[in-house]
Amino acid sequence: MLQLNISATAHALNYLPQYHADREGLFAARGLTVRATARDPWTGVLDDLDSGAADVALGGLWVPAMYARGPRDLVVFAQVNHQFPKALVTRDPRADFAWSDLVGKTVLAPGIGGSAPYAFTAGLIREAGVDPSSITFLRDLSTPMFVEMFESGLGEAVVTDLVTAEVMQRKGTGCIVSDYTVTGGLGPNSVYYCRADRYAELTDRLVRFCSALQESMLLLTSVTTADLAPLLALHWPATLPQPLHAACDRMLRSHTWETVRIDAEATGRWMRILAEEKMVRSAPLFADLVDTAVVDSLSIEGVAASLR
Repeated sequence: MLQLNISATAHALNYLPQYHADREGLFAARGLTVRATARDPWTGVLDDLDSGAADVALGGLWVPAMYARGPRDLVVFAQVNHQFPKALVTRDPRADFAWSDLVGKTVLAPGIGGSAPYAFTAGLIREAGVDPSSITFLRDLSTPMFVEMFESGLGEAVVTDLVTAEVMQRKGTGCIVSDYTVTGGLGPNSVYYCRADRYAELTDRLVRFCSALQESMLLLTSVTTADLAPLLALHWPATLPQPLHAACDRMLRSHTWETVRIDAEATGRWMRILAEEKMVRSAPLFADLVDTAVVDSLSIEGVAASLR
C-alpha cells in the first residue's frame, strides 16, 4: 500500500470530497493510504513540504501564485473546490443586495487564515463597478474574533465561511445576503500542490489520489445531507447539525465539488484579482502554476462507468 501525506491549511467542510473518499474506501481501492493533517498556523503546510513531513499541501491557489517565479518552486496539480464557498453576512436581510450598498460601510474580512476572503470579495466588488477603497475593510483577525465583534456591534457586514454564516442565521445575529457559490462564479479556491522537485516521484500516487477524489465528487452528486450525516458528525462533532447540514446542502447544490480539473479561465480571473490587489507582482499564467498531466491521465469516463 502506497502512502500519501497531506498537510492542509484547515479541517474544513469545503474539503469534504477528500474525507468522503477516505470513508468510502476509494483511496484504499487504489492501493493508497492518505494521511491528512490540519496545520495551525496554516503556514505550517510550507514547513511540512520543506521537511518532507508532507508530500502535498492543500490550501488556496493564491499561495503558489505569490511564490510563482519566486523562492519556492511549487506545482499545482488538482483542485477540491471549483468555487469560493464563502458568504457575506449583514445584520438584516436584503433581498435586493448590491455591492454598492457597502459604500461608506465597514466590512470585517478575516485574514488570520489567509488573504483570500478579503481579496476575492474585493474582486467581486470591482467586477460590480464599485471601488473597494470606498469601503472600510478590517482584516488580519480570525473568523471567531470578527464574528464575536460583529455580533457585539462592530461593522455592517462580515465575510465568513458558509458554516459560520448558517450558524449566525440560526442565532439571528446575521443574514446571508451573498452566497459566493451562487454569486461568485467559478474559481479554484482550494487546490493541491507539491514541491516541483518531488512531482515526478509522486506522480503515480497523485494519479491514484485524484482518481479517487473525482469518483468521490461524482458520488456526492447523488447523495443528500442526510446521507452524509454520519460523516459530518464524525468530522465536526462540536458543530450544530442544522447549520452544518445547511452549509453542506449549499455546496452540494453548487459547482464547488464538480471536478478535480482546474479551469484555466477561472484561474486567470483569480490571478487578475490578485494582481489588482498587488498580492502578486504580475498575474501568473495558468501554465506557470498548474501542471495538468495528473488530471489529464485520468479517465473521467472510466470513473463514471465504475459507478454504474
